[in-house]
Amino acid sequence: MTPPLALDPARSALVLVDLMDRIVALPLEPRKGTEVLSAAEELAKAFRSAGAPVVLIRVERPGVAEQPPGSGLVTGLAREGDLEVVKRTIGGFQGTDLDDLLRERGVRALVFGGIATNLGVESTARAAGDLGYDLIFVEDAMAAFTSAEHEASVRLDFPRLGTVVTTAQVRFVAG
Repeated sequence: MTPPLALDPARSALVLVDLMDRIVALPLEPRKGTEVLSAAEELAKAFRSAGAPVVLIRVERPGVAEQPPGSGLVTGLAREGDLEVVKRTIGGFQGTDLDDLLRERGVRALVFGGIATNLGVESTARAAGDLGYDLIFVEDAMAAFTSAEHEASVRLDFPRLGTVVTTAQVRFVAG
């Protein structure tokens, strides 16, 4: 069993990808979007309590006059002080100020959750890895369109990019 992960709140950020009503409501595996949301909310509470940044990334479709219904973050997810980033590609770094926001805060480690594991989460994480961030993936705070897609990311890809943990394993070092 993997021991708890000790994060430095001054150098870590939680990155939650595409937790929007219309995406959380999709048929997902290996867990429902509401289960992902519950784990994400638990993580966000812990990060806020530790004084670590919470980044909420949501997607907007480019070139349309109006976004589809449910395109905002799930009601109640965002809190004062959280960073909201709007992406227009699959990943959260391309064409956004996400890297600048993180570097301004001295962040070196990113803890990921969101939907879909193999799409928005993995794309954002790969870009983060290319930028030199340490990557942590919270398996039970993610879901995909199929269990096979989710499992391929968390069992094959993510261990090559960083550390895979569960919500219960995320802890902060005593300051």
